[in-house]
Amino acid sequence: MSEHNSSNVSPEDQEQPFLSHLFELRDRLLRVVLVIALIFAGLFSFANRLYHLLATPLLKQLPAGSSMIATEVASPFLTPFKLALVASFFLAMPFILYQAWAFIAPGLYKHEKRLAFPLLFSSIILFYVGMAFAYYVVFPLVFSFLVTTAPQGVAVMTDISKYLDFVLKLFFAFGVAFEVPIATILLVLAGVTTPDKLSSKRAYIIVAAFVVGMLLTPPDVISQTMLAVPMWMLFEIGLFFSRILLRQREERKKEVEAEENAGKSGDNELDKAIAEEDNLDTTRKD
Repeated sequence: MSEHNSSNVSPEDQEQPFLSHLFELRDRLLRVVLVIALIFAGLFSFANRLYHLLATPLLKQLPAGSSMIATEVASPFLTPFKLALVASFFLAMPFILYQAWAFIAPGLYKHEKRLAFPLLFSSIILFYVGMAFAYYVVFPLVFSFLVTTAPQGVAVMTDISKYLDFVLKLFFAFGVAFEVPIATILLVLAGVTTPDKLSSKRAYIIVAAFVVGMLLTPPDVISQTMLAVPMWMLFEIGLFFSRILLRQREERKKEVEAEENAGKSGDNELDKAIAEEDNLDTTRKD
């Protein structure tokens, strides 16, 4: 009867779970857009102040009497507008990732949820730390180097829109670079590689870090090095924690196996006791 009912399930009924997932995804995307819009509405009136704060590392390095310029007609309005919009997205990142987590969490096992949430939380913190590192450490060094290397007779007057594109690229590069520990841990836990294999390829990873630093940062040695060295150090941190997590996984596996073996031995003893009792009953009857 059950086979007959399952064979008669209509395509419309089969599509219901898929449609419900689509509706849930739509609702969560709408919530994300709404939150970004609310943050943007609050930041837009402070857009010029935000831009001045963002430009402070460069303004401090410019010669006395110098300033930034706007070479396009709409730049004085559009550039702070763009900054406020991007800042709204960055500030909403925890909420965006939470919505993604809430969408995929029902399909995860309990142990996967227990591991995924700390990694998600850590990835958010590391992304913000990477941006803060770029603003407070990298920007002053890079702009000081670039301003002082200007040829004699050349006035350094950076366009505001070009500057925004430049720093957003650096923010993104350092935010992503600081995710290296999370990526390392995920690769190890997924079984793609092992800590020993990664440690044996450390020299190649260091070279790759400098290549990535060269591709993602401006063509100056300072910013490339300031990105490559933290990536290498963060890789070592991820390698260290991946060893700890693997050790904990092995210990839990041994504990589970011990419990299963104890349960099987207990069942065997119970079966023996029942068999002996049955033999005694049979003997008494004889």
